[in-house]
Amino acid sequence: MSVKASGGSSLARPQLYQTVPVSAISQAEQQDRFLEKSELNELTTFFQSGSKRLAIAQELTNNADLIVSRAANRIFTGGSPMAYLEKPAEVPAEKVMATVGAPQTVQEGMKLGTVTYSDGSGGGNGGFLSGLRTVFSSTGPVPAGFRPINIARYGPSNMQKSLRDMSWFLRYVTYAIVAGDPNIIVVNTRGLKEVIENACSIDATIVALQEMRAAATDYFRNDKESQAIVLQYFDVLVSEFKAPTPSAKLRQGPSGDIQGLALPQSYFNAAAKRQKFVMKPGLSETEKSAVIKAAYRQIFERDITRAYSQGISTLEIQARNGDISMKEFIRRLGKSPLYRQQFYEPFINSRALELAFRHFLGRGPSSREEVQKYFSIVSSGGLGALVDALVGSQEYSDYFGEETVPYLRGLGVEAQECRNWGMQQDLFDYSAPFRKVPQFITTYAKYDRPLPDQHVYGVGNDPLEIQFGAIFPKETRNPSASPSPFSKDTKRILIHRGAPTNNQISNPDARGELPGSLGAKVFRLNNQLPGAGKNSQDKNIQFGENSTQAVIGAAYRQVFGRDLYEGQKLTVSEIKLENGDITVREFIKNLAKSEVFIKLYWTPFYVVKAIEYIHRRLLGRPTYGRKEINAYFDLASKKGVYAVIDAIIDSKEYEEAFGDDTVPYERYLTPAGLQMRTIRPGTLREEIGQRVDTATTPRFIELGQVHGVRTEPDIKSRINQGVTVQREQSKAFKLLTTADKVAVQTTVRAAYRQIFERDLEPYIIETEFTKLESKLSNREINVKEFIEGLGTSDLYIKEFYAPFPNTKVIELGTKHFLGRAPLNQKEIQKYNQILANDGIRAFITSMVNSLEYQQLFGEDTVPYRRYPTLPAANFPNTERLYNKLTKQDSELVVPSFKPIKTGV
Repeated sequence: MSVKASGGSSLARPQLYQTVPVSAISQAEQQDRFLEKSELNELTTFFQSGSKRLAIAQELTNNADLIVSRAANRIFTGGSPMAYLEKPAEVPAEKVMATVGAPQTVQEGMKLGTVTYSDGSGGGNGGFLSGLRTVFSSTGPVPAGFRPINIARYGPSNMQKSLRDMSWFLRYVTYAIVAGDPNIIVVNTRGLKEVIENACSIDATIVALQEMRAAATDYFRNDKESQAIVLQYFDVLVSEFKAPTPSAKLRQGPSGDIQGLALPQSYFNAAAKRQKFVMKPGLSETEKSAVIKAAYRQIFERDITRAYSQGISTLEIQARNGDISMKEFIRRLGKSPLYRQQFYEPFINSRALELAFRHFLGRGPSSREEVQKYFSIVSSGGLGALVDALVGSQEYSDYFGEETVPYLRGLGVEAQECRNWGMQQDLFDYSAPFRKVPQFITTYAKYDRPLPDQHVYGVGNDPLEIQFGAIFPKETRNPSASPSPFSKDTKRILIHRGAPTNNQISNPDARGELPGSLGAKVFRLNNQLPGAGKNSQDKNIQFGENSTQAVIGAAYRQVFGRDLYEGQKLTVSEIKLENGDITVREFIKNLAKSEVFIKLYWTPFYVVKAIEYIHRRLLGRPTYGRKEINAYFDLASKKGVYAVIDAIIDSKEYEEAFGDDTVPYERYLTPAGLQMRTIRPGTLREEIGQRVDTATTPRFIELGQVHGVRTEPDIKSRINQGVTVQREQSKAFKLLTTADKVAVQTTVRAAYRQIFERDLEPYIIETEFTKLESKLSNREINVKEFIEGLGTSDLYIKEFYAPFPNTKVIELGTKHFLGRAPLNQKEIQKYNQILANDGIRAFITSMVNSLEYQQLFGEDTVPYRRYPTLPAANFPNTERLYNKLTKQDSELVVPSFKPIKTGV
């Protein structure tokens, strides 16, 4: 069996169960809109009923055992089912018991059926009447195949499982009531149905659920609203259990990967629902607009009409009128200049191919062969050929047809292939266009290659610098999907805690040398009492009480990492060490095999990480590499942790490094560990981290200094940045009387230059503005109305409105009619709303009739380029706007959004 490279992991966590808020918000998010009034009302109703739902769930939880016992008594015979609950309820004294035969415990009697009891609580506070109500009430139709189950034949194990399953069903109902959505009932009922069908009886389970429904509603007889809520969710539970088991959803189309191509219906029901949009001839205009917006969101990954006031109006009209199908509309959107500019030209062919798969097929590329096929198409035919191939494919027809807008086929929608799992989830993120690097082609290049010789737990570090056993990488922004290629010969770099001349790992003579004052402190017992060693040949025996206690304390700190509590210490082993019956080496082994050590360093961790901890505690160094870990791993799997401890302490290295009389100490550590210790507060040397006071130059002096060489043109340009007298002498054209025809003509030509940024000769405009000029000469209109007429003319709309987006139109409008650049984002938003709702003419009218225009220019002055009256913050933008050539430069001076640097 050859192991192949996988598609990598993903941090995507699907929403398992739906709630009312999650369902409403996710649907609005898919449509890129705010919540509507009906959805807000639904949320309001849900939150207002929250207290009641919690009270219902609490009531059902408090009486769960009684509800389950009533259902169990209905379908089981020959004993008391309550004895098989995971936590059997205590039988109160007031319960009526009848014993038969020899004395026995209540528990045994309940299992044998010789002890029974009647529940005095019934359902609520009815007592005996409640029991009668239970007998005569109808819980629902009994299936024809229902037969009571004998407890003795069914067996204790099956009884415990059946009681547990009924408790789970009741728990799912309480979850659904609190969440306000029956999704969790649907998912788990269908998931458990097959298991129950094989182990028990479907008919008996239906009878039990009906009995649970009757018992649960009996607690809310006086509250009709709560009773209706309980009935609603129990009805869903019973109907789902009666429904046939749905078949798994299969992925359509051929695939060379047989894994992950069948999706159980329970997963499909648990996933977040994705709304599908279909264009039909009979839809209203509002519904057709929603379908068009859905197509924009799928192809451009945003609602371009709302976000940027962009759209393709000709195609929209054809799609609304039924002249072209939705499939053809999608095809033409893909071939539009807007799509080419955003998703084709900024990327290389491989990335453009991946994004096109997302937009037109709702998935990522499936295999290397598919990438090669479509890469050839886009390389030879360009974007148009790629769009035709994807939209004209059989897969597009099978999933979307002629009328459906493509949608993302992600988690819960259909089965996902294992080999491109990670990249598929990353491709579905909103930030996919900002990632310039191809994802799929890199993985497929490694897909058919065997995995390298690597460690089973991958790459990363943990707080104790354990490299080979760590599975939690520190780098979370873009962690490597493939484990690190550690070979069996790979060794980590270790630093010796002692003299640098004794740091040779392969030098056995250097192991027994103590680090001295350059390394860790060493504790050893090297004195001998007279007459010691009669029953053993040990060399280290106590000489004084203080030295022995110091060794014992050092041993605890080394093995456990801290001093133990009095109740946790090994008192017997301490006494033996003090009496000279055992050596320090045997004392260390006893500590390592203690229950406290096993719970601290073995039980909580997986095997590799536990071996790392134990090795560092007992041998004083990290493991060298994978080869050493493999040997301990194999030993732990065959003989257990005690064998690993014996192998470490009885090794030749332990004997040479510590012998029988020395407490293990840390001999080696990793560079990462050394760095961590040297930067901790309190461990810094005196020359590190000292405060240095440097003389600082005052800020105003620093700003006044000239850095670098400035040329004469540069100096002149800087001088001209201020408001000079020359700029105050800008000429303003004011029409005082219409009797002077020369003044009228001069004013008209000044207006042309201000509004259209050039002179308009008669042979260019012909007779378009003749009527306006005549009215101005005859005093029928004033200069202000003349300016407004020029701005609302067809020539102005053609020159300064049609070619530009709304933000640019606003900049040009303020330049022509107010003599400045836009002040801030709020002003842009105000005029953008007028443009979007009422059009260009309303936009110009609002500026000409504004208070600012009236105060500056009045009724008889042509707008001009303003200097002294501008605020300081707006002056650079106005200067920049007037120095730009409109026709040659479409860049925004004051953009309506903050530019974002992707850093890719």
